[in-house]
Amino acid sequence: MCVLWRKMRSWNGNFILFLGILFCVSGNENELQTTNEHSLELTQSLNLARQELIQEACRRFPLKLSLDDLPPSQLEHILVDDEHKLLYCYVPKVACTNWKRILMILAGKWNGTDVLAIPASLAHTPGMFRNLSTVPKEDRQVMLDNYHKMIIVRNPFERLLSAYRNKLEGDTQSAKYFQDRVGKRIIRAYRENPTNESLEHGHDVTFKEFVLFLTNQSEEMADVVNNEHWQPITSLCHPCLIKYTLVGKYETLLDDSLLALNTINASYIQFPRLAHTSGTAEKLHKYFSQLDLPLIRRLYKLYKYDYRVFNYDLDNIVGYDLG
Repeated sequence: MCVLWRKMRSWNGNFILFLGILFCVSGNENELQTTNEHSLELTQSLNLARQELIQEACRRFPLKLSLDDLPPSQLEHILVDDEHKLLYCYVPKVACTNWKRILMILAGKWNGTDVLAIPASLAHTPGMFRNLSTVPKEDRQVMLDNYHKMIIVRNPFERLLSAYRNKLEGDTQSAKYFQDRVGKRIIRAYRENPTNESLEHGHDVTFKEFVLFLTNQSEEMADVVNNEHWQPITSLCHPCLIKYTLVGKYETLLDDSLLALNTINASYIQFPRLAHTSGTAEKLHKYFSQLDLPLIRRLYKLYKYDYRVFNYDLDNIVGYDLG
């Protein structure tokens, strides 16, 4: 027997989003299949509603450029899988490592279907995947018209905090790289009387210093301010120029990934279930309480379109939306 729970949420009175959870307490194989199909139908309903929300938001922000006007470098985040007719715009800090691993399996670049067996560093190897920037314009339009187009998004400030904790607070090799390349410059620019140790290692950048670095947008730091890990999703994936047909969210990552795999006939691959999360969402208030409201407003302006296009708000940070 399966019990369905639904939650309904309205957005500006125009659309209804449906979230569904199916609890199966018993049943035979046919019932399980029916349950899975029903769950996919609910996820697809949510996916379609998200597409409508994006299109509605984009109508309020008319763009002056077309996709053909963008330089090729602006399309490098959109990866191409011709066999499965999939375009995937990867967003750092939004499950892109696991999805790159899946693309490797799909392309036959890894034997087996154990996603987590693939080293993360291998999945991020430069040149591992073909991307849309290398596709001639006439072929690109054919792909955009006929391929599945996937994007997975996340609360912009949660994603930003995840990037800060992972790249400037952490002690991994990747973190040490960012601390050396970015952290030292942030400390030199935004800290009064820094210690020699901080200037040498860049290992103790505060969250407030990181936000000052982002919001000041100094030309001297343009090369690192626009890093992909904290660049707005709308700048990486152009959702008002590309009509994505699979719109996932980090908050419903497993269900959305199952739908995507089913859509491209790759349901034999299991998207990894996380035993635990990084805890970033729970730490939002702790970090953002270090910032005064004017600074939060300045930061919001950088991610305003991400918030509006992907239907997020700031309730969990300042108690109300700044939009």
